[in-house]
Amino acid sequence: MRGVTFPDDVPVLTDGTVTLRAHRPDDARAVLEQCLDPLSRRWTTVPLDYTLADADSFVGTHVPAGWEAGHALFAVEALDDDGTPRFCGTIELRDEGDHRAEVAFGSHPWARGRGVMARALELLLAWGFDERGLETVVWWANKGNWASRKLAWRLGFSFEGTVPGWLPQRGELRDGWVGVLRRGEKRLPRHAWLDSPTIHGERVLLRRHTPADVVRVQEAGDDPHAQHWLQHFASPFTTAHAQHYVDRRWDLEARGEGVAWSVVDPADDVALSFLCIFHIRPGHDGEIGYFTHPDARRRGFTKEGFQLAVRHAFVPVEDGGLGLRRLTLVTTEENKGSRALAEGAGFTQVGVERNATAMRDGSLVNAVVYDLLREEYGAR
Repeated sequence: MRGVTFPDDVPVLTDGTVTLRAHRPDDARAVLEQCLDPLSRRWTTVPLDYTLADADSFVGTHVPAGWEAGHALFAVEALDDDGTPRFCGTIELRDEGDHRAEVAFGSHPWARGRGVMARALELLLAWGFDERGLETVVWWANKGNWASRKLAWRLGFSFEGTVPGWLPQRGELRDGWVGVLRRGEKRLPRHAWLDSPTIHGERVLLRRHTPADVVRVQEAGDDPHAQHWLQHFASPFTTAHAQHYVDRRWDLEARGEGVAWSVVDPADDVALSFLCIFHIRPGHDGEIGYFTHPDARRRGFTKEGFQLAVRHAFVPVEDGGLGLRRLTLVTTEENKGSRALAEGAGFTQVGVERNATAMRDGSLVNAVVYDLLREEYGAR
């Protein structure tokens, strides 16, 4: 991209609600506020000892030099509740040459949750493709930055996966998420991003996994009972394995492939068991699985949570459910507890897969396949 003289040649872009403009010296105070914010510190490379002098240098030196080098750095502005223009962050198209650019963005805390950055990025991307002749824009974020990933998803970026040890941050190389948007592609989500809603039962509450659940997942996954039946779990099942389990449930939501819950006692929010509906084909079918913390076995918590999850699977999408037509469950032939749970919820055994499951000792055992159809559930 060609260089631009700052600030005279910096365009003003607006949709009537959000405006992109050249940075001004009086933005420095808000830049400092943004850079001292905990989320900015966590997910960006901003120095931890950031000062007002650094903010002045960013606005007065870094931004003009970026424009002159061919990058595009805009201040984001929107009206506050009193109708006063307010600095909301910085967005950038970093020139990578050959009609390619990297998009980068950071929000002032005030702007988060207001839809400001989505509007700003839509303006930036349209300008980049239409006026700057870009062919491809890449998005990067540190692994775990779900807010950035969801914004990229909303704007139509693909998700190409995780690149281990790629993004530098304060002397470390961190795993990076990467996605791509190309000229002519719709700036709309490519697939659903599923939500795991909070569901209230009589004795239990189903809620989305939280970081606090990792310890309970580890304890449950390393329990001898779970180790016997969940042969795909690592042995020993460590905190790192538990964190990966939770991360993977969140990833299933983001890919539109699954929803997952912790079954908790509303009185203390401690996780009692863990449920997941996965392999979802929207409007068609999915598979349900679960495991239970040893504290909660034979107390009915998992049974109630399981039935709540099954109901959610068949509730129509317009009423907040998944709107599935069929739900399956696969367990080993000898797992009487899991089979009783399925049959008690109305599932029907539809087949046996012989020698389909390898146990931890290397033996092969039969797997039993159950399913439940929407019309059967509705007739209960």
